Amino acid sequence: MTTVVKCPTCGKDVRWTPESRFRPFCSERCKQIDLGAWAAEKYKIGSNDEEPPTDDASGDNAHH
Repeated sequence: MTTVVKCPTCGKDVRWTPESRFRPFCSERCKQIDLGAWAAEKYKIGSNDEEPPTDDASGDNAHH
């Protein structure tokens, strides 16, 4: 059984085989469109980093 994925650019079915040179994209064109979107900063990778708490927000009562 061959795995089939959707092209991230156009949604066309792509067979996940060694012959599918541009997988997960259906073609070089769709691959280049996606690369161009990254280069134009249309995609963002979110950060899970939170700002460290300040002394006031830590909740610890340091003053005895």
